[in-house]
Amino acid sequence: MIGKVELVKKIARLAKEKKKLRLMEVCGTHTVAIFRSGIRQILPENVELVSGPGCPVCVTNDDYIDKAIEYSRKEGFIVATFGDMLKVPGSRSSLSAAKAEGADVRIVYSPLDCLKLATENQSKKIIFLAVGFETTAPTAAATVLAAKARGIKNLFMLSAQKLVPPALRFLLNDTSVKVDGFLLPGHVAVVIGADAFKFLSEEFKIPSAVGGFEAEEILIALISLLEQIDGGRAEVTNNYRSVVKAEGNVAAQKILSQVYEVADVEWRGMGMIPASGLKMRDEFAAFDIERVEPVEIERIEKKTACRCGEVLRGVINPTACPLFGKACQPLHAIGPCMVSVEGVCAAWFKYGGSNFKWEEKF
Repeated sequence: MIGKVELVKKIARLAKEKKKLRLMEVCGTHTVAIFRSGIRQILPENVELVSGPGCPVCVTNDDYIDKAIEYSRKEGFIVATFGDMLKVPGSRSSLSAAKAEGADVRIVYSPLDCLKLATENQSKKIIFLAVGFETTAPTAAATVLAAKARGIKNLFMLSAQKLVPPALRFLLNDTSVKVDGFLLPGHVAVVIGADAFKFLSEEFKIPSAVGGFEAEEILIALISLLEQIDGGRAEVTNNYRSVVKAEGNVAAQKILSQVYEVADVEWRGMGMIPASGLKMRDEFAAFDIERVEPVEIERIEKKTACRCGEVLRGVINPTACPLFGKACQPLHAIGPCMVSVEGVCAAWFKYGGSNFKWEEKF
């Protein structure tokens, strides 16, 4: 593989004398990897990386968090979740606060952990907070299939899975979003395949590249974007061929479509996006807690200076938010972008952005 120095030099040559270019890394894992490896700081001044809505925790709506909290407070319920959901703010509170008040909220590392939890607590209803993109949704579907096969009747899903391609379509139809190319999420592409993103080049004529997560892999994907721009082309290149196939993981797709169907869902900061999420099929309604035992929540529109929605759309960088690094910090986050380990604001706070002075955090 070509060394990082040569890759950076090639990027500089391709970017020379070009207009200001804004390239969006869609995936939150890419955002963290880019900061950790210092890629932002070594790119030419006319190549700007902006972060997209690729953090599932960050794009989860207040309503969902409110429902999860309501269930956690009900007698006889156990809410199981990944750890980064605990501090995500709802309209009034968080799961962390509910847990401190006595709610039975437990951290798991896979939805499959809930099978054991349900077996060991048969007198209680176990609810897994199924939040994620195409990467983790097949595992939630597999958990439902396993529960059905084993006759487990006290395990349920509170689903908020989202689909990445419709969100990118939404961004490209948003006149406030200005991007010249997409660094596409490698983990998502493993499941749905590189071909699932062909609409970006065919319909929107925008260069796109699937990339891995090592520094060299990211730089190679960025070079692919710049080469397309330099040649006046728009393609979807697969620069992560070791794990990503054109057609994706067909077995995972089959499991996913067996349990879930496409639905219109809300994204934080972007509103309702058609066909951008998943809901459980009617034949698996017995595992859908919202159908088995729905809860009523009062929808509250919070008034806050948090600009997380604009950050998630790549319209602004975190430092443009008046709360960033001041009222909003990881230990007392105002918005979800500062909560998740994949959150854009959390990455900027931890590693520092190109225009972010370290001392500004204190």
